[in-house]
Amino acid sequence: MITRKLYLEQLRPFYNTPMVKVLTGMRRSGKSTMLLLIQDDLKSVGIKENQFFRLNMETVDGMALKSSHDLLSKLTSFFSSLGKGQKGYVFLDEVQLLPGWEKAVNACNTSYNADIYITGSNASLLSSDLASYLSGRYIGFQIHPFSFSEFADLFSHLEKSPSELFLDYLTFGGMPSLQYLDLQYEPSMQLLRDIYNTVILKDVVYYGQVRDIDLLQRIILFVLNNIGNTFSATSISKYFKSENRSVSVDTVLSYLSLCENAFFLKRVRRRDLPGKKILTVNEKCFVADHGFRESLLGGNQASIQGVLENIVYWELVRRGFSVEIGKLAEKEIDFIAIKNTEVQYFQVTYLLADENTISREFGAFSGLNDNFSKHVLSMDQINLSREGIKHFNIVDWLTQTGG
Repeated sequence: MITRKLYLEQLRPFYNTPMVKVLTGMRRSGKSTMLLLIQDDLKSVGIKENQFFRLNMETVDGMALKSSHDLLSKLTSFFSSLGKGQKGYVFLDEVQLLPGWEKAVNACNTSYNADIYITGSNASLLSSDLASYLSGRYIGFQIHPFSFSEFADLFSHLEKSPSELFLDYLTFGGMPSLQYLDLQYEPSMQLLRDIYNTVILKDVVYYGQVRDIDLLQRIILFVLNNIGNTFSATSISKYFKSENRSVSVDTVLSYLSLCENAFFLKRVRRRDLPGKKILTVNEKCFVADHGFRESLLGGNQASIQGVLENIVYWELVRRGFSVEIGKLAEKEIDFIAIKNTEVQYFQVTYLLADENTISREFGAFSGLNDNFSKHVLSMDQINLSREGIKHFNIVDWLTQTGG
């Protein structure tokens, strides 16, 4: 089991606080494992086994519960069993599957000496319930598939170089379940397709009450085929019109929102840099794990430019940045990464193969009159930094800066 140090470091300041810790993310991205890692971390500082209450709503025990009263009854029994002064640590997995869960969690948090951790796979359900019952008393953490650093640790036994492992990462992505298949291509692709079907059917189709599943699938494939490209809901609608299929812009937006709520993809807005105005057209979409693209469309390495952007986007998110794409006159800046008062700019490209490419990528920053750091990331091994703009090999950036 990979120790996901980044998340543990983010969570530790909130141990033993009255804030409910809410771990969200796509199904099979490692939320349940994070609950186990948290428990191990707590045990390392003296918390006893009898102080843990664990329940996964997808297990037989969890599915046997029909209401918040059933859950509260179990919690009451658990807290009654604790010794005087002992704190109880409550771990509820896929909590959104139990109707009324938020009432039980709120009551537990109010009535008992509890430290509560919950996970969920649908943002819309969680956000509405949390806002109603736990307003101001919860803290959220989104759990993502493995970063490249974690992937490299997982498969270090293969004795490959970082560059070789990165080519594997480009193809397979970072879904934790891949660890059982040792990078066998066909079994891994089958696994990724099965996870995709589970995510789409359970957290998009079911919760969103989607009737036209074929259209949903086609919109998703369009997005996967255009990772790294700017487009709008209108352009998707026009694309389907050219295919002799009438699809409204509202329907496209609705389906994309459902996919976002299931943490399957993220729409990233575009900012006009001189005026700092948020633009309402031509966003980019990034999929939660690029391995899904390989399993559904194939050719990740042939479409390496977009896949590299997808990897860099999620790495910046993992590191705590809010991320936008930038428009500077007629030029595009791949990422504006913001954390507190820190701003960093990033260009991502496959190779700086010639002077024209070098001029284009480094020249994207010309006209930016601030002193924030600017970076170009590529697969080149030679450092081509110039004029105050830092150039990094993307594998080195992913591994040396943390992940």
